[in-house]
Amino acid sequence: MSNAQEKRYWIAFNLVKGIGAVRFRRLLNQFETLEAAWHAPLSALQKAGLGEKHLENLLLIRSQIDLDRYWENLQAKGIQVITWLDETYPRLLKEIDQSPPVLYVRGGLVELDEIAVAVVGTRRVTKYGRQIAEEIAAGLAQNGVTVVSGLARGVDAIAHQAALDAGGRTIAVLGSGVDRIYPPEHRRLAEQILAQGALISDYPLGTQPDATNFPPRNRIISGLSLAVVVVEAGDKSGALITAAFAAEQGRDVFAVPGNIHAPQSLGANRLIQKGAFPYLGIPDLLETLNVTVRLQQSSARQVLPADANEARLLQQLSMQPIHVDELSRLCQMPVAQVSSTLAMLELKGLAKSVGGMSYVLAREQGEQYAA
Repeated sequence: MSNAQEKRYWIAFNLVKGIGAVRFRRLLNQFETLEAAWHAPLSALQKAGLGEKHLENLLLIRSQIDLDRYWENLQAKGIQVITWLDETYPRLLKEIDQSPPVLYVRGGLVELDEIAVAVVGTRRVTKYGRQIAEEIAAGLAQNGVTVVSGLARGVDAIAHQAALDAGGRTIAVLGSGVDRIYPPEHRRLAEQILAQGALISDYPLGTQPDATNFPPRNRIISGLSLAVVVVEAGDKSGALITAAFAAEQGRDVFAVPGNIHAPQSLGANRLIQKGAFPYLGIPDLLETLNVTVRLQQSSARQVLPADANEARLLQQLSMQPIHVDELSRLCQMPVAQVSSTLAMLELKGLAKSVGGMSYVLAREQGEQYAA
């Protein structure tokens, strides 16, 4: 069975109201493939944790959908479907609890989109807020950082446009299907984003914007990002929801200090009071996020493929420190060659020096390479 064939069934379950990340996982554990789950008897689906209402919704979708036609429609519109099983699923987003099982993507995602910062804020932006939002988005884009936001009026749209104008990449996460641009006056902006980034949603095609869709959308915005910067936000702004999700996900939160008498700055100032980093300029933001090193590592992974020497060293590295001399003995390589190869592995983020000429696997690579 081809990956495209199995994806039809991921899409099918994504269409069933009430089946999210938790139940997707239960179905996969029970049936191994979603094709098997789709054709399973109701009794087996109940054992996988689907309740009466979920089964009713499933039966309704089963009776209505032509999966092949739905897939052909996606292909005709140039919409990619990315699932948990795909290598192209955004790494940062996959790290969060209950990451969305299915993503619909227009445009394109690239590896460097892992180095992304969300810029969010109020729809009723002030002149000051506009100036700072443009400064942040342009500064990030000029330094190779992808700008993530929600295509909403105000700060979101300003951030997207500033990133584009600076020649950078930007990702818009929608609270509707990727074929339903909201607000409608941002259709031209959305088309521009397709050339330098992507539109993303976990909602099926045709889903209309609804107030209940936006908090989950905000969770994806923060999940795709190393950090969230709140430019201006009122006391009950959706940007504060995004900041809360970021904190839960272990991402950094920055807020732009504002006029204490301005309602648009009330939320941002309170974030700082509660421990968010005050935004003090692009250099400070880049330094806090260690962006230069992240970009070097990402670029190195793309242009410096592992050779035989790197592979030999990686087989000997673990989470326990090992000295260069010992690596030289085990790999039967000169110390100078071991040192130069380790330098490349460090640049790629695969190895890490712990001092005293000893090295370990980088933490995120431990499971993949440990012997």
